Amino acid sequence: MTIFKNIGLVGRPGSTEVLLTLERLLAFLQKQGVEIIVEAKTAELVNRSDFRLCDREELSKHCDLVIVVGGDGSLLNIAKLIAAKQIPVIGVNRGRVGFLTDISPSKLEEQLSGVLSGEYSLDDRFLLDVGMRDPQTGTVDAFGSALNDVVLHPGIAAQMIEFELFIDEKFVYSQRSDGLIVATPTGSTAYSLSAGGPIMHPILNAIVVVPMYPHSLNSRPIVVDGDSEIRVVVSAGERLLPHISCDGQRVHEASAGDEIIISKKAGPLKLLHPQDHSFYQACRSKLGWGNRLVNKSD
Repeated sequence: MTIFKNIGLVGRPGSTEVLLTLERLLAFLQKQGVEIIVEAKTAELVNRSDFRLCDREELSKHCDLVIVVGGDGSLLNIAKLIAAKQIPVIGVNRGRVGFLTDISPSKLEEQLSGVLSGEYSLDDRFLLDVGMRDPQTGTVDAFGSALNDVVLHPGIAAQMIEFELFIDEKFVYSQRSDGLIVATPTGSTAYSLSAGGPIMHPILNAIVVVPMYPHSLNSRPIVVDGDSEIRVVVSAGERLLPHISCDGQRVHEASAGDEIIISKKAGPLKLLHPQDHSFYQACRSKLGWGNRLVNKSD
């Protein structure tokens, strides 16, 4: 196991709980004898300048571990910046659900002590790239990436959009619906789940394609190989300008006839967990699944 020496720290703004956790985390890390590199905006939160500062885009150049204090959204934002450099990240949960940020604030010192001494588990979580195919050259101009999901939706208009779906150049269907969610296993417990998609174990090499309120009772989620190329073609007669979002952030506005290409990104995110982490325990905790049955005769 890698022993971490240069640790980046990122916190979500606008929360008293996050601020208190950041101050506690700084005090803990100072005692560990590690180099602390604080993201510039996070340093403004704690109002301290006695640590090495760094813009978040530069974290991967200076850190061998990044700790994010916040919710899953905070970790998603950092993931895209550090995944390419294979810098591992771990999250302290100060959000709502927290499938990705699984360090408990109540066990902060205990769980991070284990991580810093090499007691942790490590997941590779793949991301998705999304881009537009040029009809003249056939090349794909990438404009976004996502750890959870890429979503095609009508934007501000509450109307259906029409498109065609191809997987590995094989026609799947045409559809009128509120849009389409293309999610990784990591994202299967996020927006995709709310739309009726299946929960996928994070280690699976798979992608789920989930229609959003389709104008057909026969449309269902499809799970495909993680190395598939997914092509969504906006109908030539579509009057709306569908939006494309990556992990909830709008990144592009499409037009009639556009070909949107979604595929696995080269290089996974290295996601760290405490050694006792269990995906199924997380599901029980976050989704309210039942615990072990108790024998009433005992």
